[in-house]
Amino acid sequence: MNTEILGIAIQIILLVVLSYPLGKYIAKVYKGEKCWSDFMTSIENFIYKICGIDPKEEMGWKKFLKTLLILNAFWFLWGMVLLVIQHLLPLNPDGNGPQTPDQAFNTCISFMVNCNLQHYSGESGLTYFTQLFVIMLFQFITAATGMAAMAGIMKSISLKTTRTIGNFWYFLVRSCTRILLPLSLIVGFILIVQGTPMGFDGKMTIPTLEGGEQTVSQGPTAAIVPIKQLGTNGGGYFGVNSSHPLENPTYLTNMVECWSILIIPMAMVLAFGFYLKRKKLAYSIYGVMLFAFLVGVGINTYQEMNGNPRIDDMGIAQENGAMEGKEIRIGSGGTALWSIVTTVTSNGSVNGMHDSTMPLSGMMEMLNMQINTWFGGVGVGWMNYYTFIIIAVFISGLMVGRTPEFLGKKVEAREMKIATIVALLHPFVILVGTALSSYLYAHNPEFVESEGGWLNNPGFHGLSEMLYEYTSCAANNGSGFEGLGDNTWFWNYTCGLVLILSRFIPIVGQVAIAGLLAEKKFIPESAGTLKTDTVTFGVMTFAVIFIIAALSFFPVHALSTIAEHFSL
Repeated sequence: MNTEILGIAIQIILLVVLSYPLGKYIAKVYKGEKCWSDFMTSIENFIYKICGIDPKEEMGWKKFLKTLLILNAFWFLWGMVLLVIQHLLPLNPDGNGPQTPDQAFNTCISFMVNCNLQHYSGESGLTYFTQLFVIMLFQFITAATGMAAMAGIMKSISLKTTRTIGNFWYFLVRSCTRILLPLSLIVGFILIVQGTPMGFDGKMTIPTLEGGEQTVSQGPTAAIVPIKQLGTNGGGYFGVNSSHPLENPTYLTNMVECWSILIIPMAMVLAFGFYLKRKKLAYSIYGVMLFAFLVGVGINTYQEMNGNPRIDDMGIAQENGAMEGKEIRIGSGGTALWSIVTTVTSNGSVNGMHDSTMPLSGMMEMLNMQINTWFGGVGVGWMNYYTFIIIAVFISGLMVGRTPEFLGKKVEAREMKIATIVALLHPFVILVGTALSSYLYAHNPEFVESEGGWLNNPGFHGLSEMLYEYTSCAANNGSGFEGLGDNTWFWNYTCGLVLILSRFIPIVGQVAIAGLLAEKKFIPESAGTLKTDTVTFGVMTFAVIFIIAALSFFPVHALSTIAEHFSL
C-alpha cells in the first residue's frame, strides 16, 4: 500500500476508535458523574468562588444565552484594548507594533467566534503577550462556549419537561479544566519533544548555506498550537500556519495535529448518545457525518495525489502529485486529508495552501464549510446538525402523515421558523457577501485599487477566492484562499459582520429551540411515533442537508470551482 494512503488510513482509524471512550468520558463530565478528573474539583471551586458563581444554579434558556453573550462581549473589549496597545505591553522582544482599529476589530471578532480568520501574519502581527493573553485565552474560551451550549441542549433534551437547561458557567469551566486542558498538555508535550519551540526569546539569527543570515521567529509556540487544534480554532502562530517547520516539524506532529482537530467534534456526537442514553441515535448521526467526511477525503486525496493535468500535458512526471503549495515532508496525501479535516470542522489551520489545491478539491473544501454540519466545531457542529434534524422531522412527519416529534416533544411552527432562519442565514450571508465584493470588483475598480487590488487571480479562481473568504467566515472556519488581499478596510469589516451573525444567531436559535421543546409536555413513544434513530431517517436528514446546500451553492460553484476544473 502507498505509504501516504496508509498514513491517512491510520489517522482515520485512530479517530474512530478513540472518539468512543472520549465521548463516554465527556458525557460523564457534563452529567457530573464520578471520573478520573475529579481532582480538578478544588481548582474549579476556586474559580467559582473568586468569580462569585454558583455552579448549582439552574438557568432557563434565556438566562443561559444572556450569560453566554455577555461573557463574549466582555472578552471582545478585552482583546480590542490589548491589540491596539500591544506595542506598549511586555513580552515583545521583536518590537512588533500595534494593530490598527479595523484589524483589531476583525481579529477580536474572529477569535471570539471561534473562527480565527487572520488578516495578519502571526510572527509580525502579534506580540508574545497578545499571543498568550488574547489569542490562546480566546481559543480556550470560545471552544468551551460552544461545548457549554451543546451541554445545555443535551441536558434540556434529557429531561422530560423542564424550564431550565443547566448552568452555563458549570459547563464552561468543566469544558476547560477537564477536557481541553488535559488534552492540550498531552499534545503540547509531543510537540515539544518533536522540536516545536517553547520559550520567550526573540528571533534567532542563523547562517544559511549560501553564507548569508536569516532571522527565524520563536516564542511560546508549543503552548498555543495544541488548543488551536483541539478547540477547532485554527489560528496560526506563524503566518503560514501548520505548514511552518517549527509549528509542525515532523510527520508525527502532522498526524497528531490533524487528529487533534477532529477528535473532540467526533467524540461530542457520541457524548450526546451517552448523555441521553440513546446510543443508537448518536450512531446514526455519527454515521452520516463519517460518510460525508470519507467521501470528501476520497475526492481530495484522488485529486491531489494525481496531480495537475496541465503539467502532465507538458510531459513532466508528477510522482508526488500536485505539490504546489505543499510541504514535501507532509506530501500531497497528508495535505489532502488535512484540507478535509479542517473544513468539516470549524478549524481554519492549514498544512498546505488551499489556494493551490485542485479546483474540485477547493470545491469540496468550500462545500464542507457551506454545509457546515459534518462534525463541525466543538459543540456547535452537532448543534448545526440538530437544526436539520428538526427540519427533517417536520418534513418527514408531513410526508407520512405523523405528528412531527423529536424525542417525545412536538415540533411545531415556532421551532420550525427558528430552524429555517438558522438554516437559511448561512447561505444568505455567504452569497450576499460574495455578490457585493464581486460587484465592487467589477464596477468600482477605483475603490478596489485603493485597497490594493484584492485579487491576484482574476477570472474563475478570483471568484473562488472571494467565495471562500465569506464561506470561511460564515462557517467559523478561518482558512482562506490566500491569493486574496484581505487585510483592508472592506474585508476586515464585512468579514467581521458575517462572523458575528454566523456565530451567535445560530447558537441563539439552537438553544432557543431546545429550551422551547424542553418546556413542552413529554409524549411517550407509540406505534405512530416517527423513529429518528434509524438508517432511513439518517438518509432523510442527509438528503435535506444536501438539497439545501445544492440549491444554495451550485450556481456560484458553476461559475467558480467547476468552471475552473473544466478549463484545465
